Amino acid sequence: MNALIKQATIIDSESPYNGKTMDLLIERGVITQIRKSIQPEKGMKVISSENLHVSAGWFDMQVNFCDPGFEHKETLENGLKAAAKGGFTGVALMSGTNPPLQNKGQIDYVINKSKLNPVEVFPVGTLSALQEGRDLSEMYDMKLSGAVAFGDYKKAVKDAGLILRALQYAKNIGSFIITHCDDKTISHGGLMNEGAVSTRLGLKGMPALAEEIMLQRNLQVLEYAGGKLHIPTISTKGSVEILRRAKAKKLNVSCGVAAYNLLLDDSELEGFDTNFKLNPPLRTKEDIEALKKGLADGTIDVIVSDHIPQDVESKDLEFDHADDGMIGLESCFGVLNKAMEKKVALELTVNVLTSNPRNILGLPEVKVKEGERANLTLFNPEKSNVFTKSQIVSSNKNSGFLGKALKGEVIGIINKNTFIGQ
Repeated sequence: MNALIKQATIIDSESPYNGKTMDLLIERGVITQIRKSIQPEKGMKVISSENLHVSAGWFDMQVNFCDPGFEHKETLENGLKAAAKGGFTGVALMSGTNPPLQNKGQIDYVINKSKLNPVEVFPVGTLSALQEGRDLSEMYDMKLSGAVAFGDYKKAVKDAGLILRALQYAKNIGSFIITHCDDKTISHGGLMNEGAVSTRLGLKGMPALAEEIMLQRNLQVLEYAGGKLHIPTISTKGSVEILRRAKAKKLNVSCGVAAYNLLLDDSELEGFDTNFKLNPPLRTKEDIEALKKGLADGTIDVIVSDHIPQDVESKDLEFDHADDGMIGLESCFGVLNKAMEKKVALELTVNVLTSNPRNILGLPEVKVKEGERANLTLFNPEKSNVFTKSQIVSSNKNSGFLGKALKGEVIGIINKNTFIGQ
């Protein structure tokens, strides 16, 4: 593919062109020229748009495509369409499948089925066999097949000894552990954040303590065992403080936050909309401000969509019977960009979507630079829009952002010598 991107503002903290408006010439999938002005050759594809910005391709460190086993919720093919629609050129695929991604064959299945797609897929294998939290999974075989890390997705590991052994084993094979923090002995049966709203609604709450006590335990195990740990989604002010102290001690830990936890608080549940039944749950305005500060000062490393498709039969139920989760790929940038408006520079917003997740996963850097493979996201950070069903390409529409005003528009992605526009 040969294409010319016209008058795009480059957002790349490692590029000498950062913040400059330039033309970018792409030939056979490689950025060959970056100039103030480049004349297109006859018949060449020209990409231009109002307030066009370009960055390295965005990367989402937590998505669930449900395939194999739950294809009625999402297929791998449709999940990748949703990722491209949201501006992502790479995703870390969680093991929310049936059976979970727990052996070489299942990792091979995901990689082979997605290898020709412009959106690159990096599977995360299970930490424990069948995600039961008892025995270690076949980590080494999965790593050889392409698993980039190991975790039991939304199932927090109750057994501290298993976390210890997993950290040690993963370290020995050059990998790391991802673990959700939620002490079920405290949050068991919880439907939303514990607080004034849950009391008023008569819904059993999920205390911040459930997240924080599990997080503290896992960090103490990390300090003892060594290795590398990633916490995929934190949601409380206390968790930010715990991680800030852990990083000050130079522990090898990173963490993420779901975009929705930066914008929405637990008052959204006043209408008992099951799209807002999430794990981690929506917390308080005070928690949101702490999360934003944690993102601004580097305590939080990445933003994830936490994309969890659920079919109507899983969501159109009484609140306490509905499954957790909402889709998030198509709305992620608009949510994050609106949440962080005037809080951080656009450059930081892009870093948490590009270089930070790739660095954590040990993937090659992606740069907006001459001679580099074109792995790019094109977007307009200023355009406001109301999120509608027409913008959703996921198999299901379980989004709490329908009808809400977001900020930012994805124009397209370029990767693997392919342009996918909106």
